[in-house]
Amino acid sequence: MRIMTEHPTIDSLFEEWQAQLGCDYIAYRNHVYRVFNLASALAGPENLQLEKLAVASAFHDIGIWLDETFDYLEPSIKRAITFLSETGHKSWSTEIVSMISEHHKIFRFHGDGVRLVEAFRRADWLDVCLFTLPTRLPRAFLGDVVRAFPRAGFHRRLIVFTLWWLREHPLQPLPMFKL
Repeated sequence: MRIMTEHPTIDSLFEEWQAQLGCDYIAYRNHVYRVFNLASALAGPENLQLEKLAVASAFHDIGIWLDETFDYLEPSIKRAITFLSETGHKSWSTEIVSMISEHHKIFRFHGDGVRLVEAFRRADWLDVCLFTLPTRLPRAFLGDVVRAFPRAGFHRRLIVFTLWWLREHPLQPLPMFKL
């Protein structure tokens, strides 16, 4: 398994978002690349699927920063759909929307595009849980991914966002999770 340290779509989007991401630029970029590499390894995609995974990876949490909300799934999805329309890939919308909307689903996804959606869901859970979940991916590969893309405070920021959200919205804890 080879680690992809660059991807033109991810890199151009992050160039555009750098100012808005501010001090979280490296943390989120590295998370995106970890998820992208893990999902690619889990799905074993061809080039077309690799591009879909790149788009979903870049946009899946971006609403936290660009829309300044921890209820970020819908804003992230809207931004992804706009991007797909502008880049001539509107036909990918259903699959990309499923990857983003279901990436915090607790149980296995069943539906159209299951291979990529489920690989993406598992990849994000693996990264968010610091690789403590069971996986068929070799431990050496996981270590290589995190060495190439260090966590850089990403998980610490998630804790800060979570605590703030819980304080401000005690009756709507963690709106991104689904069964």
